[in-house]
Amino acid sequence: MINRKILRLSGPDVRPFLQGMLTQDVGALSDAAPLYAGLLSPQGKALFQLFLFADADDVLIDVEAGQADALAKRLTMFRLRRQVAIAPEPGLKIFQQWGEPGNDPRTALAGSRFLAAEAAADATMADWHAHRLPLGLPEADEIGSDELLWLETNARELNGVSFTKGCYTGQENTARMHHRDKLRKRLLPLRLTGPAAADAQVMAGERVAGELRGARHVSPDGSGDRQMAIFRMDYLDHPLTVAGAPATLIVPGWLPAGD
Repeated sequence: MINRKILRLSGPDVRPFLQGMLTQDVGALSDAAPLYAGLLSPQGKALFQLFLFADADDVLIDVEAGQADALAKRLTMFRLRRQVAIAPEPGLKIFQQWGEPGNDPRTALAGSRFLAAEAAADATMADWHAHRLPLGLPEADEIGSDELLWLETNARELNGVSFTKGCYTGQENTARMHHRDKLRKRLLPLRLTGPAAADAQVMAGERVAGELRGARHVSPDGSGDRQMAIFRMDYLDHPLTVAGAPATLIVPGWLPAGD
């Protein structure tokens, strides 16, 4: 994936260091089981969306390309005296393969996510967006940085947070939201039928039901362009418009019933 980069973390303190920083239980990381995690602000807002891969004792972090330097800087700032080396890993690339269930830590329906020096590629980024958006899988540009609460990105449903591990930055607000009956807002995909600004409001009649996030993606089958929106769940069953044109919420299968 051309929009992702890899950082290599090595040294005897890597896993304890990450355990105190990230939303997932790093103790569950293995060669066969990559992890999906967030690095949050103290308020529980997502700063970085991450995938973790084990490489013997090292941990490889898959992060959005434009955020790689900022992530390395933040990890270095909090490393203190721990024995952790942080460096780019230019020898590997991120690949996503789908068509059958795989090891993607968010959902097996996404296929398999893996690292390799090279691999045969017979799909485009447009093909990937067409696959991931109906599954409700957000990317970094849709999540942003320090804008959305981690659970608003559906991290709970997409296996991006552990509620049984020890403390981590942002845990207090994340745990509090988890114990509420419902989330008020979620990042969900929409099917659009007319032109609209990238951050246009989603309307339910005269009321604002949400706001578009990230980029708009053309549907290869002509069924309507797709884009993520931060959506107010009170309007889940309402007719929607964006810039005056009808829009349809795409409800992923993992969305809890009655939410």
